[in-house]
Parts: sequence; structure tokens; C-alpha cells
Amino acid sequence: MSMPTSTTASTNTSSNDPQRVRLPITVVIPVKNEERNLPKCLARLGRFAEVVVVDSGSTDRTEAIARESGAEYLHFQWDGRFPKKRNWVLLNRKFNTPWVLFLDADEYIPQSFVDELAATLPTTSHDGFWIHYSNYFMGRELRHGSPMRKLALIKVGAGLYERIDENEWSKLDMEVHEHPVLPGTQGALTATIEHNDYKGIHAYIARHNDYSSWESARYSKLMSTPDAWEHFTSIQRKKYRSLAKWWLAPAYFAHSYVIKRGFLDGATGLIFAILKAIYFFQIRLKIIERQASLRSGK
Repeated sequence: MSMPTSTTASTNTSSNDPQRVRLPITVVIPVKNEERNLPKCLARLGRFAEVVVVDSGSTDRTEAIARESGAEYLHFQWDGRFPKKRNWVLLNRKFNTPWVLFLDADEYIPQSFVDELAATLPTTSHDGFWIHYSNYFMGRELRHGSPMRKLALIKVGAGLYERIDENEWSKLDMEVHEHPVLPGTQGALTATIEHNDYKGIHAYIARHNDYSSWESARYSKLMSTPDAWEHFTSIQRKKYRSLAKWWLAPAYFAHSYVIKRGFLDGATGLIFAILKAIYFFQIRLKIIERQASLRSGK
């Protein structure tokens, strides 16, 4: 694999306020064509020691926005093999902080989250932290339904995102549904990060069409490589055992919209639950299509 080139802009200057000491965390933001979301994301990161934007060929103003903010800018070009974007950064960049936080461009950090990090990290023995998100959809915060969380804050050197053989079948250059594999314990932060994509419904549906294709291809690989289940969480095992089942999409809808009271979010909650159920239905259809193609030799 030919190594991606990198260019570094000057890093953000330290605050003169002694009460606002920089957090010993490098924020890494993987991007492609994120000029809509990136400015707000970067504007919330003044308390972090380093900010790195990893770009895989944006054609909009993403690069200029990153440089103007003072963030470090890295260019990444994926060749279809390991590593993808997040693992590439972990393997090839020298970190000057003990922690790295992976943040998407449509995720925005509030002051309460920064304050909790400052209070928690100095004494923790964990290798990573699960982060919860306040999810916005169609301009409205969804206060109910299935919660969103990710293992996005990890200790540098503690581990990598799970390695998946994606040669020839994947077009996603970033770890999307992969999780970090950490040998040590993991904690959970209580303050939430705002997740709010400003690109609209078209981008939302297109993104989930790509994700469903990826999930169906990964399902097929998992069925032939049982060793890959070794590091799965119980939730992951349950998910992949259910992806091809006819009942998964309606079960998700019932759980999110009824049991988790997504109906309290009104019409927006209903639309969100329907689209997520359709997403799981798409995965099942693509699994069926792939299996039929394999049987016919096409």
C-alpha cells in the first residue's frame, strides 16, 4: 500500500486562562466533503491538545476549513486493504497525548462533556470510554427511541479497530460499524455529544444505502469465518445472528418506536423509526440477493 501523504497546519494555541487547561486528548475527525458540518464541529474543540482532520479526497472546502481552523490536516487514500482511515491514523501518526477521541464531522462537543473529561481522565484505569449521543433528525432532537453510543475515546496504544478483510467487496474507506478491540476495561461517560447532520434526508438515505451493502457483505464473510466473532460484544453477536431474519426490521421498529417510546417524538420520531427499520430490511434483501448470486455462480 502506498502511504498517504500528510500536510500539517499550525496547531491551535493554548488558552491563557489557567482554568481552561488543554485536555490531553487528540481529536481525530475522519472526513470527506464535510464543509457543511465541519466548521461547527471544529469550533467546539478549543480545550483539546490537538485536532487532526483526516480527509479522503474532499472536493469541497473541507481542506480549507480544516487549515483555517489551525487543525492538522492529513490526506488519506485507501487502496481497498487494511488499514482504513481510523486504523491508519493509529498506526502511522505519532501521538503527543495519551488519549485519542474519534469524532465525526456531524458531532459537536458541549461544555458539559469537556468538563466530565477533565474530571474523569486523570484518575481512570480504563483503556476506553463509551460515549452517548443526543441524536437530532430533521432539525429536531430525538429524546426517545433507541439510544446511540460508540466506543470512541481510547487510550493511545491500547488497541485498534477490529480488522476486517474487505478486499474487493467494500467501498467504505472508514471504519463505520467496526469497534475498537481493547484488552483493558471500558467505562462510560454520562455527558452526551450532539449528533446533528446538516446534509439532509438525501444524504441520510444514500449513506444508509452504502452501509446496508457493507453490512450484507460483512455478514457473508462472517458466516465463513467464525474466528472473526472472537472479539464481538454480546450486542454485536446478537445483531449479526439476526441480520438475515425476516423479523429484525419490524422488531427494531417495535423496540424503538413503542418500547423505547419513540412515538413521543411525534412525526419526526415515526419517520426516523421507519427509515431505520427500512435500513435493516435492505440489509436482509441484500443478503438474500448475495446468497442467490453465489448459488447461481454469478
